[in-house]
Amino acid sequence: MKSIEITPEAMAKRSAQFDKLVPYKQQHDASNGIPSAVVEKLTAHNVFPIMVPEAYTGRSSMAPIKAGEHTVVAIAECPPGDGPGLHNHEITIENFFCIQGRFEITWGDEGEHRMELGPLDFVSVPPGVSRAFRNISDELGRLFVVIETQDATSNDRVAYAPSVADEVEQDFGAETLSRLKEIGFKFNAGLDE
Repeated sequence: MKSIEITPEAMAKRSAQFDKLVPYKQQHDASNGIPSAVVEKLTAHNVFPIMVPEAYTGRSSMAPIKAGEHTVVAIAECPPGDGPGLHNHEITIENFFCIQGRFEITWGDEGEHRMELGPLDFVSVPPGVSRAFRNISDELGRLFVVIETQDATSNDRVAYAPSVADEVEQDFGAETLSRLKEIGFKFNAGLDE
């Protein structure tokens, strides 16, 4: 069987060099005016989107590779002590593979459960489970993150506690809070809708 030929230009569209990736906090600052400080408050210090489905509308939509139907790939980079607050990916599975450093993964409505991931360790968190991660090492930590979406057009709805919305609105204004909601952030974790 003869293999499929692919041009160098086509293969270039299917590749991403780490030193050329732009964290989505900077991408959103440039594209829709959400200040980097706001995104960093809600996520890892840097999240480098790598690959998303072509029709994906979530916050990683600016990834350089458009491929696959149900997969979002990114690298979460955290200095020592850094990580997002407790949050809930409502409709997606979030998978963490530790590349560098050590991470504490917490889950439950109050973050009452804990486990550690070291280099080459992996965990898969199902949809609807509140979770957080934090770099507990004394070096820069990196997680390879794979989010499995329901379909090619779904975004990755994330819910934070209402108190986080209050902080964002107080520090950055109602318009910024509205923009966050437009790209998939929600602020009702732990509440019945």
